[in-house]
Amino acid sequence: MVLAVWQVENTAKLIDEDNTIPFIARYRKELTGSLDDQLLRELYDRLLYLRSLEERRGQVFTLISEQGKMTDEIANSLSAATTLAEIDDIYRPFRPKRRTRATIAVERGLTPLADIIWEQSLDMSLEEAALPFVDPEKEVNTVSEAISGACDILAERVSDDPEYRGLVRTLTTEEGFIVSKQAVKNDSESALYEMYHDFSEPVKTMAGHRVLAVNRGEKEEKLKVIVEPPLERIMAELHNRIVKSNPHTKPVMTAMLEDSYKRLIGPSIEREIRNMLTERSEEGAIKVFAENLRQLLLQPPVRGRVVLALDPGYRTGCKVAVVDDTGKVLETGVVYCTIGKDTEPSKKTLRSMIERHGVDLIAIGNGTASRETERVVAELIHEIEKTQAEEKRGKKKSAKQQTGLQYVIVNEAGASVYSASKLGAEEFPDFDVALRSAVSIGRRLQDPLAELVKIDPKSIGVGQYQHDMNQKRLGETLGGVVEYCVNAVGVDLNTASPSLLSHVAGITGSVAKSILLYREENGKFKNRTELLKVKKLGPKVFLQCAGFLRIPGAANPLDNTGVHPESYKAAELMLKHLGVRDIDAKTGGKKRFGTWSMDDLALLAKEINTQTEGSDGFIIGAPTLADIMTELEKPGRDMRDELPPVLLRSDVLDLEDLSPEMVLTGTVRNIVDFGVFVDIGVHQDGLVHISQVADKYIKHPLDVVSVGDIVKVRVLSVDPIKKRIALSMKDY
Repeated sequence: MVLAVWQVENTAKLIDEDNTIPFIARYRKELTGSLDDQLLRELYDRLLYLRSLEERRGQVFTLISEQGKMTDEIANSLSAATTLAEIDDIYRPFRPKRRTRATIAVERGLTPLADIIWEQSLDMSLEEAALPFVDPEKEVNTVSEAISGACDILAERVSDDPEYRGLVRTLTTEEGFIVSKQAVKNDSESALYEMYHDFSEPVKTMAGHRVLAVNRGEKEEKLKVIVEPPLERIMAELHNRIVKSNPHTKPVMTAMLEDSYKRLIGPSIEREIRNMLTERSEEGAIKVFAENLRQLLLQPPVRGRVVLALDPGYRTGCKVAVVDDTGKVLETGVVYCTIGKDTEPSKKTLRSMIERHGVDLIAIGNGTASRETERVVAELIHEIEKTQAEEKRGKKKSAKQQTGLQYVIVNEAGASVYSASKLGAEEFPDFDVALRSAVSIGRRLQDPLAELVKIDPKSIGVGQYQHDMNQKRLGETLGGVVEYCVNAVGVDLNTASPSLLSHVAGITGSVAKSILLYREENGKFKNRTELLKVKKLGPKVFLQCAGFLRIPGAANPLDNTGVHPESYKAAELMLKHLGVRDIDAKTGGKKRFGTWSMDDLALLAKEINTQTEGSDGFIIGAPTLADIMTELEKPGRDMRDELPPVLLRSDVLDLEDLSPEMVLTGTVRNIVDFGVFVDIGVHQDGLVHISQVADKYIKHPLDVVSVGDIVKVRVLSVDPIKKRIALSMKDY
């Protein structure tokens, strides 16, 4: 997408004024041209890069100037450089060097001889030209040593030249290969990297997940990885550009070039390319992780259900927690559902809990022993259904009949991290770690976003090779995703936890605690303006956060919408213009608003601004009016409600039950570069390879599927020994 200059300038100004990305994306569309959150974050990253580029450009200019070596040519090259790598190439010849073979040769007075050889215009033998530079006092004892030292100077000169480095870098990138071999022959532990034991792929086309895979194999000393350059082409190009036909210098210049490449340029460019591939692959993996996380956090909540959550385990049993439809813990306990245990007492305990609290949904963590637990739960559901059938026939009558009891497998990644955290201990000081995990499993089914924000995003497990990449960059990106999701959905100011509040635009952890303290001391917030009474929450923070905080049941219905307080007057004038007296919190005003074009809204905005301009300094435009209209059509709406619901089950399926061509329904658990992992209810996720995701060619699985999607799949093959299931989504 090509941005206009005014969009970039306005966005940079808004960022420099310490406005948050969610606030800019939502409430400053007139200034940015309605740039979305993702584009704004990319622009922010680019802005930081360009500013660091300019800072480095200035530093290098100063450093070279201080050496008295700045020329118009160097200055022009610096001005034209568009990447940090180009600037570093320019500075390379002037950078203070450690003691090298070349610097030693310079100390021995061999620079003039190096210049003579470089000119390649000798009309005498090189030995004769080198004879005057023999000086035992300078440790140059022979003609051969003089020539060798001069060649060391030239080898470093070639290596430091930006033109030659750029040539080698380009040729290696375009025509080179990444090659990996097994590090130790017959190493059984390296079987995981079997496909990379004799592997070769062009640098320019190597997929990111394969780059990260060979990097990990190399780090674990299971693989040897090299960059294989187009050596003949490189040497030919360097030779053509540098070596002249002078018979006295041609042989030594050719040998010098080979030494320069083998000892200096080659290894340096190989490191650069490996780093470039790694950075590019990490960035790609981070984007996939971020998109998976976004989809996971925005999964639809399961509202109005009393949930019995099970955190499966073998030795210590399955921890149980019953949570009501608000997430309040009603009861906890321990049952034993694994092989070798008499499960009847456990089923009796679970059934008693179900009847006592009106449980209508069971959540089972997908970790250790979840398979056995799932089987016991399925048996229990069948027994309850049988009892209900008998009751319907009049054989029994129960005051608390359970109807439609189902279960769902919940991805428990990160639950143990939360349960052992300081936050988990503060929230449930009287529960042991496993019981906190059970509560987390139940709550993350009821409201994934509210519960998952309590966990470090890197622990949620929807990425690939996340432990091998730049952790700072990964953390920043995932933090941005969490921030986007929280603000896109909105937060109930009167029920939100400090963890959730701290991700609202402008609100820090300390401000979130102040909000909670104010709520405890003064009761529920009655309106958004009351936020200004909270300690540490001044007008600037209020501007950033107010629009993302909701107050259901507030006297002013706008307080339960995404309409920002600065636009309340405009919203009221718009309603007056439309002849709408009030907004029904249940039905909204869609039927009364009709359809408006952006041109019509622009005219309306102009009229509204004549009546509001100067009241608060905010000039409204068509994009904001369109957003206000959308909010008032469905006051208090949750964007997640429009997504497909979670897949509920009442029976269990084994790996042995699968056969080729069987068609099943499953839930997308993770998306990676090479395919999609789908939970089909057999405890082992199946893999839909990227070639089987769609009937047409796709660049990435994310183009057609999202984490949490309910999909139909066809079984291609099953390997019970390796526990691998190959699936296809084609034709579905």
